[in-house]
Amino acid sequence: MPRVVLVEDDPSVRDGVEMGLLRRGHDVLATATGEAGLEAVDTFRPDLLLLDLMLPGMDGVEVCRRVRARGQLPIIMLTARGDDVDIVVGLDAGADDYVVKPARTQVIEARIRAVLRGVEAPAGVRHLVEHHGALAVDRAGHAVVRAGEPVALAPSELKLLLFLSAEPGRVFSRQDLLEEVWDHSYHSDVRLVDACVRRLRVKIEDRPDTPRYIQTQRGFGYRFGPL
Repeated sequence: MPRVVLVEDDPSVRDGVEMGLLRRGHDVLATATGEAGLEAVDTFRPDLLLLDLMLPGMDGVEVCRRVRARGQLPIIMLTARGDDVDIVVGLDAGADDYVVKPARTQVIEARIRAVLRGVEAPAGVRHLVEHHGALAVDRAGHAVVRAGEPVALAPSELKLLLFLSAEPGRVFSRQDLLEEVWDHSYHSDVRLVDACVRRLRVKIEDRPDTPRYIQTQRGFGYRFGPL
C-alpha cells in the first residue's frame, strides 16, 4: 500500500485521517506543520503527500511549491474551503488533486488511488516515441522531452498530456478530462483541469500565452495541436 505523509494542524482531523488510512493498510507519518511535513517527505520517502491547505507558519501552498521544486511527488490538498480562490492557488502551485474537509476515509482513499494510478501504454507501442515538433512523448517510458531536454511533469500533468496527445485534434470537454484523467465521475470542479493546463503549458510551450500544443476550444475544453 502507498506510504503517505499527512500534514494537518487540526488534531481531530489529523488523528481521524491517520487512523482511517492505517486501517486500510497504509504506512502513514502524520505531522502538524509545514516545516515538519517537508522534513517527513525527506526522511519517510512517501508515495504521496496529503497536505492541509491552511497551516500555521508555512502554509500548504508554500509546502506544495517547495515539494514541487524538488521533484514530482503526488500531492493531494486537504481544504475546508470548497469554493475559495486558495484552492486555485494551491493547484497552480503543483497539487494534483484536492479533497474538501470533512471527507470520509473512502473518499480520500479513492483520490489517492486515482492520483497514483499509472497510464497504460497501448499494446504494441512499448518502444514508440511520438514526435510533435520539438516535443517528444515516450508513452511506454512515461517520459517527455522538449527541445532535447527532459521535462519533469507532475502525475496529473503527465496523464493529461498523454491523454490529449493520444488523439491530436480531438476536442475534449473539461468534464471529459475530469472523468478520464482524474477519475472524477461524480465531481464537476473544472478548476482541476484549468490549473493543470496552465502548469503544463509553462513546461512544454515556448509561449504559454499563445500555446502551440495544448489549445483551448473556447467555451468547451481543450485539444492537442500542434499547429
